[in-house]
Amino acid sequence: MVAAMRVVFESTNRRACSDRALVLESLKIPYEIVDDAMSCALVVPAEFSARAAEELRLYDEENPARRPRRPAQISYQRAAPGLAFYITCLCVVAWLAGTDAFGRDWYLAGKVDGELIRSGELWRSVTALTLHADLKHLIGNIVFGIFFGLFAGRLLGSGVAWLAILVAAAAGNLLNTLLLTPLHSSVGASTAVFAALGLVAGHVWWAKLMRQDRWPYRVGPVVGGLALLMYTGTGGPNTDIGAHLMGFVSGFGAGVLLVQFRSHVADAKLQRYCGAAAAGLLAVCWTAALLL
Repeated sequence: MVAAMRVVFESTNRRACSDRALVLESLKIPYEIVDDAMSCALVVPAEFSARAAEELRLYDEENPARRPRRPAQISYQRAAPGLAFYITCLCVVAWLAGTDAFGRDWYLAGKVDGELIRSGELWRSVTALTLHADLKHLIGNIVFGIFFGLFAGRLLGSGVAWLAILVAAAAGNLLNTLLLTPLHSSVGASTAVFAALGLVAGHVWWAKLMRQDRWPYRVGPVVGGLALLMYTGTGGPNTDIGAHLMGFVSGFGAGVLLVQFRSHVADAKLQRYCGAAAAGLLAVCWTAALLL
């Protein structure tokens, strides 16, 4: 009986055998599945082998094997200059604010104030990102900013990444202010931290930088970003959840938009210009805050 059987299909994929067995079953062709734990094979009686082989060939033509999509190639950029800028900026502003430099109350001049922002002091959405309530607040934002900023800088380059983070975080502060009462007040770089997280999630998702043939992988960067947002951005009695969420959303949108410019991020001149723009925006906003 064994000698009268012929192998018409063999694979290491058990599901592939099962799918083709259904084809033979629908055609009333007798078959057996031989499985040795390493591979499996479909065998049919010799008199059915020619017909079975032909039907399976037609099945394969109509259902070509899907080749896994290769993730896009990532050209990693220098993240260190952006991280150094971030740390330096937060520490310098913390020192200046702590000493009431230039005879001004930096917290009063630069914090998010819903009523004043609505009346036109938009620079507060930027200056508030560099202020912190205490040393613990400052260190926490430095640590998480380094963590998420490292990924953003490696993907997009220091200049592009931190300009995008700064703009997205400012937009997040503005959106959060508009959604809350005019009495809303806050300080801290956490909105920028979650803008960086959103930037990475949106960019990786839209640029398809992961294997994304199956839907769990397609939404992986988004789900991962939201999970980190929920885990790190919703705890503590003084946590501004709205600012974190709006920062993430704004960063995510920026990450999607920057996919169009992926081919340019290796340009050192572009990185320098964007880095200078980020530093310039901070300087202009703080000048406005301290002089007006």
